[in-house]
Amino acid sequence: MNEIALLIAATLSAGTVLAIAALGLLINERAGILNLGAEGMMLVAAIAGFATSVHTGNDWLAFGAGAIAGALMAAVFGLLVIWLNTNQYATGLALSLFGAGFSAFLGIRYTQEKLAQRPSFEVPLLADLPFVGPAFFKHHPMVYLTVLFVFALMWFLYRSRAGLVLRAVGESPESAHALGYPVRRIRLAAVMVGGALCGVAGAYLSVIYTPLWVEGMTAGKGWIALALTTFATWRPARVLLGAYLFGGVTMLQFHLQGEGVQIASQVLTMLPYIATIVVLVLISRNPAWIRANIPASIGKPFFPGS
Repeated sequence: MNEIALLIAATLSAGTVLAIAALGLLINERAGILNLGAEGMMLVAAIAGFATSVHTGNDWLAFGAGAIAGALMAAVFGLLVIWLNTNQYATGLALSLFGAGFSAFLGIRYTQEKLAQRPSFEVPLLADLPFVGPAFFKHHPMVYLTVLFVFALMWFLYRSRAGLVLRAVGESPESAHALGYPVRRIRLAAVMVGGALCGVAGAYLSVIYTPLWVEGMTAGKGWIALALTTFATWRPARVLLGAYLFGGVTMLQFHLQGEGVQIASQVLTMLPYIATIVVLVLISRNPAWIRANIPASIGKPFFPGS
């Protein structure tokens, strides 16, 4: 039972990285912008957060540095695709490639650095409960904040005026523009918020989840987060569920290796990516279902006055 509790705890921690990034991408896509640069933003934010933590010893400053790094990269992307109308797919891929190279360059001096011992976090009283304590109540506060953010985002998208405007921009920017809403500025704000969340995910990865810096340490998590938005049909609660599902598959490979299962380690490492491909294939078998949920203007440029 204790091993199962530890596996659940590891799943929640691993899923948090994916959930934060995917929720940021969901906000982008709800506004009609598809950003394929999540991997690059997460890598630059990871080294920004790690470097900040090395020099200050403060996790929250590290998260802030990661958020700023992600938002700045997203702002550049937004200016290119929203105002200069560059291709969203090509620009996002360029951002991802740039982030991988730039983070590797910045991180050269930090490859041997180690963070100070992190304080242990636990919810008083609840953490002492058998099984559920170690499984659910001994996590970094960011794990719980992510869950709360999902509910806040659900309220924002479906209950607030600003959220309804954001969705309108993603569905029909021409109609939103005709009603007097600044479509381009709304989209840029959504892109920057999404980038900031990808940045927080990157910082969480390098400071809390695996407290070290290694070149390319995201290992495809940005792409999995991107796939998660489709898997979740652009709904926050489903994003969280999907993130924990993929986090569980990731942790399962380590659990099986620890149990001495006679399967090649390379096959076990492939499990999260195989799961991603299988889910996307299953979803693509019903294109009508995707069309019913996908923001209508996603990936499409908008020209005011056209």
